[in-house]
Amino acid sequence: MIDQTTYAEVARNAVERLITTQREAIAEAGRLVADALAAGGVLQAYGTGHSRATALELVGRAGGLIPANQLGIRDLVYYGDAKVADILDPLLEREAGIAEQIWALADIRPEDVFVIASNSGGNTAVVEMVQLAQSRGHKVIAITSVEHATTAHRSPSLAELADVVIDNGAPWGDAAIPMPDGDKFGPLSGLTGVLAANLLVAEVVGRQLAAGHQPLVYRSANTPGGYERNAEILRRYGGRVRLGDA
Repeated sequence: MIDQTTYAEVARNAVERLITTQREAIAEAGRLVADALAAGGVLQAYGTGHSRATALELVGRAGGLIPANQLGIRDLVYYGDAKVADILDPLLEREAGIAEQIWALADIRPEDVFVIASNSGGNTAVVEMVQLAQSRGHKVIAITSVEHATTAHRSPSLAELADVVIDNGAPWGDAAIPMPDGDKFGPLSGLTGVLAANLLVAEVVGRQLAAGHQPLVYRSANTPGGYERNAEILRRYGGRVRLGDA
């Protein structure tokens, strides 16, 4: 019988696997982010498709890092001159040149570090963003499915290119639970991607505190003075940190 318990067990195993097997990668990723922030940099979070949820978890949320900016295809409308209809095609992330257009609309500085989320890691807008960042001297942290990248044999992929790879543990195709007809349901990349993002934040905060630095984290805007205090810190970054739909 398939019911919620079926997915709960798969999800529990995926969470445990991430926590136990990705500590080293998350520690190294935390070092890169902490070093970038100490140098005055910003964490640039990027994802397309449903991986936007992982990128969004790093930006503009209570308890998260303030010096974090989300990059996305939606920026072509938010900050560029594209029309909404221009970005509605779900296959747009496979088109060449999209990443460069997104980059051109952001205030990206040499000190910045990138966290790029993509389960497959092979779509053009993701691969080109990694290549753009690295060609300009930025470190890139991937949150991706190593199994999917390996099975797909798409080269180059995010898993091959990134400086640090955090494996989200999702299977080929993301869905993890087979049904009688051979199809599968129960995606994992969103669940483990968000967990990886928050483990990374925890690593960064710990390193900042150990170095004697005060971590700049958001307070909930729904607590007294939270919005005003966040806005005061955000003013230091100007257009470098854009909350968009965060």
